[in-house]
Amino acid sequence: MASNKSSFEIPEQMRQMADQSVDQARKAFDEYMAATRKTVSTVEDKASSMKAGADDLGRKALEYTEEHVSAAFELAQKMVRASDVQEMMALQSDYMRKQMEALGEQVRELGDKAAKTAQDAVKPGKD
Repeated sequence: MASNKSSFEIPEQMRQMADQSVDQARKAFDEYMAATRKTVSTVEDKASSMKAGADDLGRKALEYTEEHVSAAFELAQKMVRASDVQEMMALQSDYMRKQMEALGEQVRELGDKAAKTAQDAVKPGKD
């Protein structure tokens, strides 16, 4: 009895179609990965920008705190040396006026920096 096994062959046209499908799938995956890398990079850039802005705000706030504490110590030294209550009142009044002016400017500057940081965070990414 002769073996009548026929071998199964994939027609060349089907092989070509399958090969093209794999190539198309690979190309689509590569494009997806490239877009994903770009998105991740953009998010990282935005996070880095926001962190830098927040760090700058923190440094500036610390600088202002040091200025205020220094001014308070300076006032205390002047008060100790004052000759009478009227001079102490004048020193106190001058101190308060200067502190309020400085505080107004500092709040304005911190607000500007915070607004710039927020604007930088929502700017479209660079292509």
